[in-house]
Amino acid sequence: MLARALAIDFGTSNSAAAILDGGAPRRLPIEHGAETLPTAVFFPADGGPMRIGLAAAEALIAGAEGRYMRALKSVLGTALLHEPRRIGGRLRTLAEIVTDFLRAVKARAEAETGLTFRRALSGRPVHFHSADPRRDAKAEADLRACYHAAGFDEVQFMFEPQAAALASHALGKPGETGLIVDIGGGTSDFSVFRSGAGGVRILASHGIRLGGTDFDHAVSMAHAMPHLGHGGTLRRTFGAGLLPVPSALYVELSTWAKIPFVYSPESQRAVADLIRHAVKPKPLKRLATVLEDQLGHELAFAVERGKISANGGDDAGGIEMGYIEPGLTAPITPASLNAALADFRPRLHEAMTETLRLAAVSADQIGSVILVGGSSLMDLIASEARTLCPAAQFCQSEAFTAVVDGLALATAGAG
Repeated sequence: MLARALAIDFGTSNSAAAILDGGAPRRLPIEHGAETLPTAVFFPADGGPMRIGLAAAEALIAGAEGRYMRALKSVLGTALLHEPRRIGGRLRTLAEIVTDFLRAVKARAEAETGLTFRRALSGRPVHFHSADPRRDAKAEADLRACYHAAGFDEVQFMFEPQAAALASHALGKPGETGLIVDIGGGTSDFSVFRSGAGGVRILASHGIRLGGTDFDHAVSMAHAMPHLGHGGTLRRTFGAGLLPVPSALYVELSTWAKIPFVYSPESQRAVADLIRHAVKPKPLKRLATVLEDQLGHELAFAVERGKISANGGDDAGGIEMGYIEPGLTAPITPASLNAALADFRPRLHEAMTETLRLAAVSADQIGSVILVGGSSLMDLIASEARTLCPAAQFCQSEAFTAVVDGLALATAGAG
């Protein structure tokens, strides 16, 4: 028995915590009465205390001077996690920031329950990094070290789709074989399970590094970045002919984890040079405004809202960019959204097919498909799952809390 264990779903976009109370999961309101906490931090420029969750977003929206950061989980297993950078008035590593975030979750959970948690059962994706066992192992070691530094003496991990299966299997029929499709902010994870009188048996799990932040990136590159000069052309300094505008800065600006690091003097000088050589300088002047006024996260949030609107079938949707230039909007429709995300469909289909292969079951043996995770609400997810398993019953689980519920249930047998 893992006594007084805190179940933590540390997610790319949102996090949650729960305990087992009377044999049932009890989600803890670690965000001002809410059951989920945005995995985001804000460091005031004056060196004030770190803000997390909604408070971090509110500081950004209010225009407070400082550094906003999101998608911290995506840098686990990479060298970027341990690179010291000047943030909030002093040198910090992203590992220290993840630790501080987990320490805050622990403190809030303890304040809510009156308990002291020295043990944690944490969710983790099946693979932090696709097809890279060395980096995958490094990512788990990095996260374990952060938990220990945050004050936990013992840390155990459980695959997120397996936790979701524990919490959600009752949505299907007793005794049937089901498929968990867990699409989060950074990864897509799958488990084939069989439910019975003795509980849930996991037959196989698989996952890839692909999630909602990748969807945001693709939508931004296809819809928003052309209004900032992406896809434009430059006159050569010497000789005839034109050159394409380099794409590297746009890639970073549309990647949640890298946005805080694009506001450098080097980037601003590079954009100024691009403006001088641009065939159409106006879009690049907008890019200069984004860098000078540090509007990258405002743009990312606008892209996310546009994605959600178009996913809901709004034919007249748009990505609002008026904070860059009055009246500026990037149109987005269900058709253009699907086009931007089309390249992800084969990867999702292949990953689900591989999960069935590992489980040694055929698609027609899947009785229920249970969708989990915030990004599972995207139409392309259910569409690809239906293509693979057309006879299955489709169920939407608790999108943002199924994993933490399952982790809390699993603490009864962990140790």
